[in-house]
Amino acid sequence: MQSIGIIGAGYIGGAIAARLAAKGIAATIANSRGPQTLSEIIARTGPSIVAGTREQAASKDIVFLAVNWPKVEAALAGLPDWNGRILIDTNNPMQRPPLPPIDVAGRASTAIVQEWAPGARVVKAFNHHYFKNLEKDPGEAGGRRVLFYAGDNEAAKIDVAALIERLGFFGIDMGDVEHGSRLFQSPGGPLIAHDLVKIG
Repeated sequence: MQSIGIIGAGYIGGAIAARLAAKGIAATIANSRGPQTLSEIIARTGPSIVAGTREQAASKDIVFLAVNWPKVEAALAGLPDWNGRILIDTNNPMQRPPLPPIDVAGRASTAIVQEWAPGARVVKAFNHHYFKNLEKDPGEAGGRRVLFYAGDNEAAKIDVAALIERLGFFGIDMGDVEHGSRLFQSPGGPLIAHDLVKIG
C-alpha cells in the first residue's frame, strides 16, 4: 500500500485527513509550525493520522499539498528530491476575500507547482470543492461526489484515481495540466465550486 503525506493542516488538509481517517487509511500530516501544534486535528481525525514534520510528510509515496497559494513555494523549498513520487496539488492561486486573485500571468497554476517541485509527478485534484464538501461522506443522493483530476503523467493519474475511488468519490480525468487543470482552477475555471454527484 502506498504511504500518504499531507503538507498543510488548514481547512483542505484537515478535510483530506478526515476522509482518509474515515476509511482507516494511514497518513502523516504536517504544517509549518511543527507536529506539536497538531494535537487538535489528530484528536479529531483518529489513530490512522499522525503528526510529523514537513520532511516526513513529503517523503511519502503520495503527498497532498494543501497550503495557501502564497505559501506554496516556501512549503516545497528545500525538500529532498521527489524521485518520481506523486504530489497532489490541491491549491488555487487565490487569497482570502476581499483580496484580489493572485496574478499567475495566465498560466495553469499546477504548471508552476511542477516547477517548484522538480522530480515530482504532479496531479491537480481535491481543489474545486468547498472544504465542507470534502469533509462529508462522499455518498450523496444515492451516488458519489465527483472529484476532477488532471496531470501530465498517466501512471500517476491512475494511482490518484485509485485513491479517489478508495475514498468513495467518483473521479473524472480532465486530461493534462496545461489544458485540463484550467477547467477546475479557481478563479475562472468553469467547473470550480460545482458540487456534482455521479448517480448510478
